Amino acid sequence: MSSNADVSLPSYDEDQGSKLIRKAKDAPFVPIGVAGFAAIVAYGLYKLKSRGNTKMSVHLIHMRVAAQGFVVGAMTVGMGYSLYKEYWAKPKP
Repeated sequence: MSSNADVSLPSYDEDQGSKLIRKAKDAPFVPIGVAGFAAIVAYGLYKLKSRGNTKMSVHLIHMRVAAQGFVVGAMTVGMGYSLYKEYWAKPKP
């Protein structure tokens, strides 16, 4: 009862790199949000040693709020871009 039908799905044929590139083209603001989040976290860790007399918890809260704000901003701009592309920039038939 085995069949020799070749079932080829495009999502299973691509490797991780091409899948990431395809997803980044579909939603370009997701990699921007992830990169911004990583940059803010790296900057916060770098500034951790020279924070002066600021408490550790206050410094971490500021970095968390900055990172979350960047990600939410990237998501908002991405949604606005997709709405523009879908409704206003759509060519008329």
